[in-house]
This record gives sequence, C-alpha cells and structure tokens, in this order.
Amino acid sequence: MPVSAAYRSFIQDLLADFGPVSIRHMFGGAGIYADGVMFAILAEDTLYLKADEVSARAFAAEGKGPFTYRPKGRGQVALSYWEVPERLLDDPDELVIWARRAHAIALAAKADKR
Repeated sequence: MPVSAAYRSFIQDLLADFGPVSIRHMFGGAGIYADGVMFAILAEDTLYLKADEVSARAFAAEGKGPFTYRPKGRGQVALSYWEVPERLLDDPDELVIWARRAHAIALAAKADKR
C-alpha cells in the first residue's frame, strides 16, 4: 500500500524544525532525504528512522521493530530503519531529536562506504 499524500504532508510538517528535507517515491513507499542521504522511510503510512546498533535499543525499548519486507522467493529481510514510537508523532520537538540522530547515522554510514 503506497504512502498517502496526507501522511507525507503530516510527516513533512512534523519535521519542519529539522530543516529542509525531500521526500521521494520509492518501491510503493517513500524515502526522506537531507544533505544527500536517506535517513527515514515511509511505508504504509508508518515512519521509520535509520538506526545503528546503539540507537536500535531505544526503538526496541519502546516496543518497536525494524522495517521488514519479503522479496519474491526469499525469506523476510529487515532493514536498519526502525518504526517510530507513536508518542513522537505527538511531540515534534522530540521527533526532531530522533530524526537528527538518524540523519547522523545515515551520514556516518555513507562516509563508511567511501
């Protein structure tokens, strides 16, 4: 199920204090980018933020898990993007803190690939 235009707009508004972001369609969902890196994804009207081993623990402590999908003919695959706790959708200031951490993780991952 694709991401609704209303949800995209809602998330863009929540991230207003983060700074400029772009949301690009991809594989039925969307990627959220800043400074040339994707730090979040939208899938089925759910927001996921990039995580590393350390930050994933904060998501898990809130009862959330990683984004998963099942490629045709293969088993389930988990990505390093974790579902945002619902409470952050009611607290834009804290969401921006989590988003900035995700952005830093994405920037570090990009640097590591070089």
